Amino acid sequence: MPGLVPGIHVFTTTSKDVDGRDKPGHDGTCFDLAPAHLPNAMTSRTATLIGLTAILMWSLLSALTVATGKIPAFQLAAMTFAIGAVVGCLTWIGRPDAIRALRQQPLAWVVGVGGLFGYHALYFLALRFAPPAEAGLLNYLWPLLIVLFSSLLPGERLAPHHIIGALLGLAGTVLLFAGNSLSGFAPGQVPGLAAAFVAAFVWAAYSVMSRKLKAVPTDAVAGFCAATALLAALVHGLVEETVWPDTMTQWLSVAALGVGPVGAAFYAWDVGMKRGDIRVLGAASYATPLLSTSFLILAGFAQPSANIALAAVLIAGGGLIAARDMFRRRYAAGRQP
Repeated sequence: MPGLVPGIHVFTTTSKDVDGRDKPGHDGTCFDLAPAHLPNAMTSRTATLIGLTAILMWSLLSALTVATGKIPAFQLAAMTFAIGAVVGCLTWIGRPDAIRALRQQPLAWVVGVGGLFGYHALYFLALRFAPPAEAGLLNYLWPLLIVLFSSLLPGERLAPHHIIGALLGLAGTVLLFAGNSLSGFAPGQVPGLAAAFVAAFVWAAYSVMSRKLKAVPTDAVAGFCAATALLAALVHGLVEETVWPDTMTQWLSVAALGVGPVGAAFYAWDVGMKRGDIRVLGAASYATPLLSTSFLILAGFAQPSANIALAAVLIAGGGLIAARDMFRRRYAAGRQP
């Protein structure tokens, strides 16, 4: 799975040998040694590129979701997050100690499960009570929020080109959704619009907090996915009727969602947020709605337009501007003898 790069874990003990000296053992205390401490450490650019694969996978979310048929939202979330958890657990084969990654402090679980389940629950609520175009536009404030929130992290500096890149991406996204006939909203749509707005903050906070919780290994994401699947199944049982896929194509689409956009993508995003350039990833995330629309066009679910072409220029330009530092580092490295 692209992006699943576990850290190195050291297990310590306070037990003593017969001479009263500390002796090694496994008492379950886990310290994650970041790859940056190793000679063959993952570079920030490599981690950023891994994070970018999540954006590519998320761009397939709409097309694959349409292909799943009429499965209720929370049932689909439960099914796909369960698959995503299994995908993560399969990477533990040959690494028996990887399961220890699930032994995290409560804060890590609150952030992990709260981010994954909280965001999707709010977004599903938004789509139920508000028009999809308006809800989507508010939801896609999260890339800009990630860029802005990143300035609060230790050692991170927000430069003008990061802000310019994020704003160009926002402009492109507004243009993209404007082509979907944005209209005035009725009072009954306010809860849905509010949910979309809060969802953007939840996902941005989850992403930035992942950087703060850098010591939590990516293997733990499998546990977060499993807990999210469980919560989604509970909500499904309370508010939805079960609808199973009718065709093999629908079953394959569910499986593809679980392996990709709702599976590997979260592991790749975790690596990118913890080891990569969070500002570049935030600005580049505006490519998601554009690529998503492009895949819908290729699948025959949408039609091309001039708005989409112009949005592509704005979003791509914004991403390149925001990533200027990364390209400069690569150029400088290439010039070294």
